[in-house]
Amino acid sequence: MEHIATHNRKLIFTPAIRIFHWLRALAILVLVITGFYISWPFLVAPESSDVLVQGWIRFAHIVFGFLLTSITLVRFYLYFFSRNNIERKSFKDVLSFNSWIVQLKSYIWMGNLHKAGVYGPLQFMTYVAISFVALIVCITGLVLYANVYHLGVGGLLGGVSDWLTALCGGLANLRTFHHYLTWAFIIFVVIHVYMAVWSGIRFKHNSVDSIVSGYDYHKDHK
Repeated sequence: MEHIATHNRKLIFTPAIRIFHWLRALAILVLVITGFYISWPFLVAPESSDVLVQGWIRFAHIVFGFLLTSITLVRFYLYFFSRNNIERKSFKDVLSFNSWIVQLKSYIWMGNLHKAGVYGPLQFMTYVAISFVALIVCITGLVLYANVYHLGVGGLLGGVSDWLTALCGGLANLRTFHHYLTWAFIIFVVIHVYMAVWSGIRFKHNSVDSIVSGYDYHKDHK
């Protein structure tokens, strides 16, 4: 019996993008958990002198903080210089008023979603915003690191960190700013996961499996 393909398969996410996506997701998860614990170390009584748990939590936070910083910088580089330009194509929709209308209408079940690249204009601007939030989180995190560790990378960042600390009105304000930006990540992740699942159900493609396999499937209308 002959099988007739009903959908076309297209590679939209390269292996590098997929790997960095999941590494970034892991880093954000670990950083959120360890960050909240550092601000409220509930596993050890306040009067205890046992700092081993807090030390390991801080160690994990620092390691994954540097991981997120590295991934954030690499993702900025890949957007501009990757041989796969499907992400850069998405910028065309940002400049198109009609593309904004099409995407917003599709979200209220009016018509289908058509994109020049892999992201619609609203998606693209949201990802740009969260990328800059990640960059600011990484910068404030490095400043906090430099104020505790004065050798190695911390020593190299000493002068810059002092300037940024003063700009924020002190280390306490900078730490609070760092903490508030964490909530931007949490809110984004909740909405991002919901919309990725909803998009797969609504449009039958461009869903969660795309960032796993790298491929998107479109119905063949021929």
